[in-house]
Amino acid sequence: MDYFRFSYLFRTTVFFFPSVSFRDTIRIFLFLRIFAPMKIGNIDLGEKPLFLAPMEDVTDASFRFVCKEFGADMMYTEFISSDGLIRDAKKSLDKLVTYDYEAPIGIQIYGNIPEAMVDAAKMAENAAEIAGGHGADLVDINFGCPVSKIARRGAGSGMMREPDKMVEITRMVADTVKLPVTVKTRLGWDENSKIIVELAERLQDVGIQALTIHGRTRCQMYTGEADWTLIGKVKENPRMHIPIIGNGDINSPQKAAEAFDRYGVDGIMIGRATYGHPWIFKEIKHYLQTGELLPQMSVCDRVELAKRHLAKSLEFKGDRVGILEMRRHLSCYFKGLPDFKETRLKLVTLNDPQELYATLDYIADRWGDADPPAAVSIYGQ
Repeated sequence: MDYFRFSYLFRTTVFFFPSVSFRDTIRIFLFLRIFAPMKIGNIDLGEKPLFLAPMEDVTDASFRFVCKEFGADMMYTEFISSDGLIRDAKKSLDKLVTYDYEAPIGIQIYGNIPEAMVDAAKMAENAAEIAGGHGADLVDINFGCPVSKIARRGAGSGMMREPDKMVEITRMVADTVKLPVTVKTRLGWDENSKIIVELAERLQDVGIQALTIHGRTRCQMYTGEADWTLIGKVKENPRMHIPIIGNGDINSPQKAAEAFDRYGVDGIMIGRATYGHPWIFKEIKHYLQTGELLPQMSVCDRVELAKRHLAKSLEFKGDRVGILEMRRHLSCYFKGLPDFKETRLKLVTLNDPQELYATLDYIADRWGDADPPAAVSIYGQ
């Protein structure tokens, strides 16, 4: 629900129900603000939507396919270099391809040269014409990637050291494209420069329609625990009327529920916890609806998931690349199985699709009746 609809509801409540105290009116207003279905522009995402974080070399089309199966409400491409796009680099152009079943989907770009970012945003907006497929439903700007080769050259979370430039790039992109523009960023550059509360206002003022905040600084990378208190402060700020999406350490249904209930965010973005565990979206939605945990996915069901994922990877990228890029996923689906070392080695070394499918069938036969291991992401839990 946007700012103007909230304002209308607030004024209407005061006018038609003068006996309702001002305090109760504020409570009604805040309740509606927190629990209204989330929208980004005209994209209706429902109540408490779950987002798949864009992750380089992870969230390709085949992985997005399985995450969508398990209930991801909004997804993004892997982040795309603005410099690569405007130079027509094949790897960058290939990432523009999306599919109708993925909608709504955002194309995420990064860079530190304002003109290149504007041109890249135009290309993202016209992705269907340039690369075919569904195209973009929104354009997302990555101001959050902490990887040194990105941040040290002033892109990604490197922009946290130049907030004025960050805001200006955002303004230029938002003024140029007709699609909704969103931003993903962090709390600040380091412990002494957590600028997100003020920065969020500035980004909103130049035209973004949603903001995703990872609860760490750039210098933290992925160490320590994500600090959701500042994400909550951004959400509580009465000046903020765009949706706020929280990100960081959401690796269980219970943590997702706590993030919604304690910090009032409009949506949650899940990143590393999906790695080897894309069914986390289904688990979280079930828990939010029922308060109950789903049983662990069986080994046989994981085998069938791995087969679907592999088939999509081969379809999108061909045998050689499709197999190479699936290796990081295949072994993760079966972490925790006993006496699995030799079979795992096959999953990450075989080059023939039929041999891989046969190995997956062997896993179902050998471990199908075993108690399924707890899902293990890169969190180790």
